[in-house]
Amino acid sequence: MKKILLKAGALLMTGMLVLAGCAPKAAEGGNAAKTEKSAKVGFIYVGPTGDGGWSYAHDQGRKYLEEQLGVETIIKESVPETQEVEKVAADMIDQGCNVIFATSFGYMDYIEKMSKEYPEVKFFHCSGYKTTENMTAYFGRVYQARYLSGIVAGMQTKTNKIGYVAAFPIPEVIRGINAFTLGAQSVNPDVKVQVTWTNTWYDPAKEKDAAVALLDTGADIIAQHQDTAGPQQAAEERGVWAVGYNSDMSSFAPKANLTSAVWNWGPYYVQAVQSVIDGTYKSESYWKGLDAGIVDLSPLTANAPEGAQAKVDEAKKAILDGTLNPFAGPIKDQSGAEKVAAGSAMTDEEMLSFDWFVEGVEGEIK
Repeated sequence: MKKILLKAGALLMTGMLVLAGCAPKAAEGGNAAKTEKSAKVGFIYVGPTGDGGWSYAHDQGRKYLEEQLGVETIIKESVPETQEVEKVAADMIDQGCNVIFATSFGYMDYIEKMSKEYPEVKFFHCSGYKTTENMTAYFGRVYQARYLSGIVAGMQTKTNKIGYVAAFPIPEVIRGINAFTLGAQSVNPDVKVQVTWTNTWYDPAKEKDAAVALLDTGADIIAQHQDTAGPQQAAEERGVWAVGYNSDMSSFAPKANLTSAVWNWGPYYVQAVQSVIDGTYKSESYWKGLDAGIVDLSPLTANAPEGAQAKVDEAKKAILDGTLNPFAGPIKDQSGAEKVAAGSAMTDEEMLSFDWFVEGVEGEIK
């Protein structure tokens, strides 16, 4: 990933966070009426819906959409982040889809192109920053839930060394690692978080192997930004602890899992599709958090330390009422240099272009 491009994109996304997207032009012909009165919705996934993580969480949201609005949906699983996504989107349009959700970062440029070729279709791209007249960018402030999960891990660790299996060194992932670390340090200043990159979103074996390597260095908790429960299972096999991601992963590692930072896509999918049905759709950049319910922390398991629930509840309330910002200063980077001064906080623009680790994270951004 090219950092310069990602930074430029983050600047663009920040400028749109006011939700001031342009209203799409009315399409000509029969499709215009269909867009305003009904919807057939396609979902494109980077992994299988049975991954127990990212694609599973999106598919739960799709099912909720069907239940709430009664719309027809179709899916395509395990679509690579290549030009192939264009063919998949075109096939869905040929099958009558007038709304398409593309749910992986690497689909962004291809979906942008398709949105211009099919102006009568409404496209929604997850985790990116580009928008067009008929293409919305959507994501959630999952860093808030990451911070809460860090509190639990910081209270649980005995070695003060936490391993973190991470997908790609892009701002989304870096932001989550930093929030998790700051949450852990808020209750345990001695915590160190060691990061290993897998450079894949979905590879159960590779993710598990990365977790094992971190455990071999002395980590007694594994956290992750990956799409499967492989890292959770590695922790359980070693008799230590784990923090999941995307969905409640406690069933995959019941003796190890402490909690998970989770997504709840359903309400957003209902809101988005309803706007198409009503004819009120406007392109936007959506980035909300705990307040909107799109992100949350799964129930703490019996493995969690005593007192953790009270600490989590306190921090969550503070985030919701605005008295706690995970990225408020003072914050230093790995070198000890102050990056955020006391009394100030990072802007959305700065968070969306994260390319540095906070103090206490061990690892490099390559």
